Amino acid sequence: MRLVQIMEPKKYSACSFERIYFSRGSDKDIYQERKALGRQLLHPILKAIDGDLKHTVFSFIPNTAEAAFYGMLEGFNEYLNEQKLKRIRRLGVHAEEKELLEILSERIRSEKVAWKDIKMRTFITEGNSRNDLAAHVYDVTYGCLTPYVDNLVIIDDSIVRGTTLRESILRILDRLHPKKIVVVSSSPQIRYPDYYGIDMSHVEEFIAFRAAIELLKDNGLESIIDKTYLKCKEQQERPKEEAVNHVKEIYRPFTAEQISEKMAVMLHAQEVKADIAIVYQTLEGLHHACPDHPGDWYFSGNYPTPGGTKRVNNAFIDYYENEYIKTK
Repeated sequence: MRLVQIMEPKKYSACSFERIYFSRGSDKDIYQERKALGRQLLHPILKAIDGDLKHTVFSFIPNTAEAAFYGMLEGFNEYLNEQKLKRIRRLGVHAEEKELLEILSERIRSEKVAWKDIKMRTFITEGNSRNDLAAHVYDVTYGCLTPYVDNLVIIDDSIVRGTTLRESILRILDRLHPKKIVVVSSSPQIRYPDYYGIDMSHVEEFIAFRAAIELLKDNGLESIIDKTYLKCKEQQERPKEEAVNHVKEIYRPFTAEQISEKMAVMLHAQEVKADIAIVYQTLEGLHHACPDHPGDWYFSGNYPTPGGTKRVNNAFIDYYENEYIKTK
């Protein structure tokens, strides 16, 4: 008997989103990776709350974001300790005990703000029932922040479609009357469909995609949408091995921050009184936290197979012909 290699090994592209969302959080490595994802969001969150830790409450949307929440808290506790040390040093050797106690008493405020009454995942629920489900699944802890004064930072593992946030979760959180709600995603912006086992095949479902389309319209760049469609159509007759992901052109004119800002506007229902901000993980942060699972096609559009690339172009064609063209 002899062994003969019949195919060259493909590039290793184990799925990173599986680590963020689907895998069991009790696994040691996954738990540490999810904590790392939360820890890395320190600086963009600080920017979103204008550095006001005194008037900010941190929490999470149960249940899969809990590990990232602990990592986020660790990062902020370390940051606060560094700030305390700097302030104590500035006081010098003649610091009064009252001043020292005031500095040392400062804490990162965290509460269990959101409660999930039943073990359901709205991400994998049928679209028509997702919002109704969320309205019954989630509740809030009243009295855990100062109304109209405190910010609320709440972390989730991902923001995919945004409909549950807009129609249910943000409205529920707004009952507490926070000054500002900062929704944090421990994963990067989900921009592209998946074709390897998860039902995420339509580009128009993603809030990141819809935000990019709206930004193109706002800036008079609709021609990019038309050109992307023509490029995708041109590739239909080519072998899949020659496919190029032209849907990336939709995002290219804008930074991730600009897209997040547009999302915040789109997710801000009229009934919600608090200001809304969205903070996402970066691709670099994802790979730093999950170094052994480089598959990031949900976020980057870099599919591990040519079939995936061909199908994302087809998904854009479907969107253009069945939805976008009707709005022109």
